Amino acid sequence: MTATSARKEIKRITGRIIKKYKPEKIILYGSFAYGKPTKDSDADLFIIKKTKELKTKRILKVDRMLLDRNIPLDILVYTPQEVTKRILLGDFFVKNIIQKGKILYVKK
Repeated sequence: MTATSARKEIKRITGRIIKKYKPEKIILYGSFAYGKPTKDSDADLFIIKKTKELKTKRILKVDRMLLDRNIPLDILVYTPQEVTKRILLGDFFVKNIIQKGKILYVKK
C-alpha cells in the first residue's frame, strides 16, 4: 500500500471510529505521524474515551468495528484519567504520543 492510499485509509478508519465509538480524541502516532512509513508500516492510533470498560474490551470493540480495514492497525484506548495517571507516573511512551502525535480528532 502506498503512503497516499494508507493515509486515505487512516482517514476512513478515523471517520468510522468517530461515528461508531464516539471518542474524546484520536491521535496518530508512530511512523505515519512522525516518521517515514514504509509499505509494511502499520497505523498506530491512540484513542481517548470516557468509559468504564476494561482496556482489553475497549481495544477489541474498536478492532471489531474495523474488520474491513486495508492497513494493519495498532490500537490503544485509554480513559482521560488513565492518560493523566500515566503522565504523572512519568510514562514516556504516553507523554510522547500526547506531545508529538498528530491529532486526528477532538470532540467538540
